[in-house]
Amino acid sequence: MSLTRRDWIKLTGGSALAVSLPRSFAASADFAAPSDVHALIRDAESPMFDLAGQIKDPVIVESVEMLKNGANFFVRTRASNGAIGITGTKQVEDFVPLFEHLVAPHFIGKDARDIESLVDYVYRQNYKLASISLHCCIAYTEQSILDLLGKIAGKSVGALLGGVIAPEIPIYLSGSERVLSAEEEVDVYVRGLAATGAKAVKFHMGGRMSRNVDTYPGRTEKLLTLAREKLGSDTILMADANGSYDVPNGIRIGRLMEELNYAFYEEPCPFEELSETQAVRKALKIPLAFGEQNYSLWQFHWMLTNGVMDIVQPDMNYNGGLIRAKRVARIAEKLGKTIVPHNTQTGATSVNILQFASCTKNAGPFMEYPWRVPQKTPTWYKPDFKITNGKITVPTAPGMGLEIDPDFLAKATVVCKIDKTGKSGSSGSGSSY
Repeated sequence: MSLTRRDWIKLTGGSALAVSLPRSFAASADFAAPSDVHALIRDAESPMFDLAGQIKDPVIVESVEMLKNGANFFVRTRASNGAIGITGTKQVEDFVPLFEHLVAPHFIGKDARDIESLVDYVYRQNYKLASISLHCCIAYTEQSILDLLGKIAGKSVGALLGGVIAPEIPIYLSGSERVLSAEEEVDVYVRGLAATGAKAVKFHMGGRMSRNVDTYPGRTEKLLTLAREKLGSDTILMADANGSYDVPNGIRIGRLMEELNYAFYEEPCPFEELSETQAVRKALKIPLAFGEQNYSLWQFHWMLTNGVMDIVQPDMNYNGGLIRAKRVARIAEKLGKTIVPHNTQTGATSVNILQFASCTKNAGPFMEYPWRVPQKTPTWYKPDFKITNGKITVPTAPGMGLEIDPDFLAKATVVCKIDKTGKSGSSGSGSSY
């Protein structure tokens, strides 16, 4: 029997696995689109968090810097009261000019407690350059400011943005890169489940925006079938096509996934081909997950109400940060849908999705967490984000929850620094954390 959308929401109904999960999906997959879309979007954009109520005095942004140590990038924000916020990322090197000239300057001299409106302001100043790269730069700055505000308030970002309702986050393993054979790829996750205690896995299939061409003939069919055989009926399985298929092949693969009782089917057609994805979704019973390339609340609403997807998947950075992700979650919640953000980050850079999931009522039962061969945990940050019994504990320290070794940060170079003088450019080491 295939897993239907309602089954996905109920997550196998009364099974032992469903009983063990800390949170359920939304109560119903059936919903009616609201009559006033404009009002819904404006409501989603309205202030959610009383930051001025949580932090009494203004927090004026004095400078924003980008630092680099090896492959690790950081955005550091300083306030005029001496407080510092910092966040890490691995997706920024190609975006430095946007960050330096078009994003960071708009935060200087502003009250960080106004971060919700500042995120919108920066977008409006650059709307003709709307893109994933622009929103990533906004997200990195936003997250460093949220770290700053959390430290001032003495609260984790999850507590700051609505309150922690999930101190531990169940994850699903992902991260396959289509370079291994089907047999080798399945074996990676056989070992992954044993090492982490995870209950769910997502495979990457097809050829990635490949116009129906697989890595090699038959790999996808073999992968999907072998994964179910090797990982067993109790493991929640998902698969992501990364836009590999046209409609006929997207439906063909989806029906195989239904036969094998997969939990969701991600991005069957190229992301910009909404009508093609819509056609695949309407032909299938398996829930469709979609949205990692999108950054418009209007698009998310349209896709949710016009049968393009069942599970909404904004990326925490591509979509512009935690606040914008909370807005997508607010829209999805009103439509009876769940949010399962796309995630390519691990360790220190995964803290954003953990803080988000900790305070979001309609977050799905698993968050995405890439896993390959276990690597030695870096020593320059705490906590270690270890997966135990399929879950990661959300950091509870004030701000984003990271403790970064000051010596490691002191060795970083300053890629650019923006302050009230408007000066930018490299200024040496990254000391004075």
